[in-house]
Amino acid sequence: METVRKMDLKLVLTNIARAIVDSPDAVTVTENVDGDNVELILTVAEDDTGMVIGRHGRIAKAIRQVMKAAANTCGKRVTVEIM
Repeated sequence: METVRKMDLKLVLTNIARAIVDSPDAVTVTENVDGDNVELILTVAEDDTGMVIGRHGRIAKAIRQVMKAAANTCGKRVTVEIM
């Protein structure tokens, strides 16, 4: 029988963002849950926005892919907005 692990998606995104930016204390994640849909809003310091987005949005795209994979393990759908 398969067990579904409960994962704190907000904590996962917070840890990823803090590892990337220069000001980890300025990282905040707001979570809006609607059934199986989870919306995460990532806010970082103004100087760190470029680090989280990356060239041509590559880092932001990678963060979203990792978060979708993490959400899939617990049967949720996630969207990540970067502010």
